[in-house]
Amino acid sequence: MAQDGNRKVYVKSYGCQMNVYDAQRMADVLAPEGYVETGEVGEADLVVLNTCHIREKAAEKVYSELGRVREMRREREAGGAGMQVVVAGCVAQAEGPEILRRAKGVDLVVGPQSYHRLPELLAEARRRPVVDTEFPAESKFDALPQATPERTRQRGVSAFVTVQEGCDKFCTFCVVPYTRGAEVSRPAAAILTEIARLAAAGVREVSLLGQNVNGYHGEGLDGADWSLARLIRRVAEVPGIDRIRYTTSHPRDMDGELIALHGDLPAMMPYLHLPVQSGSDAILSAMNRKHGRDEYLRIIDQVRAARPDIAVSSDFIVGFPGETDADFRDTMDLVERVGFAGAFSFKYSPRPGTPAADNAAQVPEGVKAARLAELQALLDRQLKAYNAATVGRTVDVLVEKAGRHPGQMVGKSPYLQPVAFEGGGAQIGDIVPVRVTALGTYSLLGERADIEPERATA
Repeated sequence: MAQDGNRKVYVKSYGCQMNVYDAQRMADVLAPEGYVETGEVGEADLVVLNTCHIREKAAEKVYSELGRVREMRREREAGGAGMQVVVAGCVAQAEGPEILRRAKGVDLVVGPQSYHRLPELLAEARRRPVVDTEFPAESKFDALPQATPERTRQRGVSAFVTVQEGCDKFCTFCVVPYTRGAEVSRPAAAILTEIARLAAAGVREVSLLGQNVNGYHGEGLDGADWSLARLIRRVAEVPGIDRIRYTTSHPRDMDGELIALHGDLPAMMPYLHLPVQSGSDAILSAMNRKHGRDEYLRIIDQVRAARPDIAVSSDFIVGFPGETDADFRDTMDLVERVGFAGAFSFKYSPRPGTPAADNAAQVPEGVKAARLAELQALLDRQLKAYNAATVGRTVDVLVEKAGRHPGQMVGKSPYLQPVAFEGGGAQIGDIVPVRVTALGTYSLLGERADIEPERATA
């Protein structure tokens, strides 16, 4: 192990944006212990895999990665160096001691509610392997150190902020209520303090995160419970914050106040990620989603009435137990009706401990694969059509980094599209109007709309 003050930590996150946020906070917890972040696992004194348990493939990737890390650990130890290995996040919470059994060389298994205790757990793990997957009574957020302004600036002008954790919905396919626990909302004062610090360090866009973010019901500045909409209105008053997003939402918690916000708050970006999972009422009922297809379609209509240009994305699961061809056609029909600007779609993956995993009506893998391919082809066509419709328009782009070519800058449109353009003097953190001129492979291409393009002289 390197000497204190010169230790390196490699953190790899899988899955959702909340894991990205958690990984950053883990780095903040470890910084006072002398750890600096590295992007090379082979030079790390400490390796943290921050895991996702939503799907079987995600969990198996972790065990595959642990095998690779074990080899690197052996190489370091052969050279006289050391390495501690930590499995954190939702796989850690769900599988606990099983990880120590399956993956030799893991020192610490820590759940997502305990990572604020990393320094003391690492000290204990130097003596023996440790598993800590209890849900502690205290709030981890109260114990987390704040990132330094320098570290915040290194992370960029867009930031994630967790405002809510856990879920009480108990969809029959989902492990989140078991790995993240019951719904808990952070007090508005703590959230606003964190966002003010981010803004002071140059952050201009915040994405509010939660497993069920629009179920937010945290204590407000006035002592009353605030809704997500009320929280967002107050976030918009923080000096320096120009853009606000939120994810992930549940249709049952899309109330009128939140829908109206999309139409009357300029900082609220015109992008909504609202998972539906299926277009079949029978499957939605089997999933315990607590909403039907018509309710979902009504919500989309209401959001578009409030903000006609809004981009909508969603999540889909195909091949849920009992899904018939007619059920799948209902999903395809819903996709056609809505027209999505993006989506995450997956084959159903049984998660141990969830009700759907024990359902006898499992759909054959071949059928699931064929349905997924058909759905993804439709979603891909919709995404390309949505992006193509942007060509010729001018969009405000938040500049996030330099592009691959000299003078090129890259940022995000209000609709979450990556946009590359000739910088024309634009700096990271600027919001500039860009005329979209063409489609790239993974981004939109454009030119500054507020300056004259350079013209060749004769």
